[in-house]
Amino acid sequence: MMFPIRDENPQINVPYVTYAFIALNALAWLGLQGMGAEPALSHSICQFGLIPADLTSQEFVTSRPMCAMDGNPDWYSLVSSVFMHGSWMHLIGNMWFLWIFGNNVEDSMGSVRFAIFYLLCGIAASVAQLFSDTGSVVPMVGASGAIGGVMGAYIVLYPRVHVHMFFLFRTFAIPAIVMIGYWIVMQLMGGFSSIGATGGGVAFWAHAGGFLAGMLLILVFKDEALLARHPFRGWKQTVHRENAWQKVPTRKEGWH
Repeated sequence: MMFPIRDENPQINVPYVTYAFIALNALAWLGLQGMGAEPALSHSICQFGLIPADLTSQEFVTSRPMCAMDGNPDWYSLVSSVFMHGSWMHLIGNMWFLWIFGNNVEDSMGSVRFAIFYLLCGIAASVAQLFSDTGSVVPMVGASGAIGGVMGAYIVLYPRVHVHMFFLFRTFAIPAIVMIGYWIVMQLMGGFSSIGATGGGVAFWAHAGGFLAGMLLILVFKDEALLARHPFRGWKQTVHRENAWQKVPTRKEGWH
């Protein structure tokens, strides 16, 4: 399996909101989901997960739905589902991607804007999954859609920044546009192949919806003054450079 281990994009400010979202996801896993133990895991997924059929008030097409519904749509699940996960690996994988790509996106807009941006991407991802199968009774959980939004913003902001990948016990660096482009193509392929399928699985359309939302929202949320401090914004980085890790002055160290 191929996965990113780091990027060459310098971090300028402390990404407080990125850290906060990672902490909130971890706390939800520990406090609400019982670290994956039953019955806490199933209860949290049913209570806070997004169930399309619940929000669209459709009759359940199966006689034994996973979660008992009371007929009242739980609209808060559009957001709460973004902080729930199904397993340790699900949580760690999502938080790893947020750790690698979230800091530089937060750098481009500031912490307050990033918090709003992240939640809007999560809601967009939930809505995309909702409309992909309005009658589904399978709960959707996970931060993948919101993180898809972060990756969508990253590919717009820093398409040529090199991302170090791990594959077959080796590492190599490729431009972000290649790595993230490959990721979204896989999500679209998975989404189209899942049309008409029943049962659980990966919420491919949530990933794609979050990604598209991130690409569009970044055009509004980015702060050009903050973004101008990044040496590899836009199409500026043309070759793999280890010295991309050089320290960039922060406001306290002389940036004006």
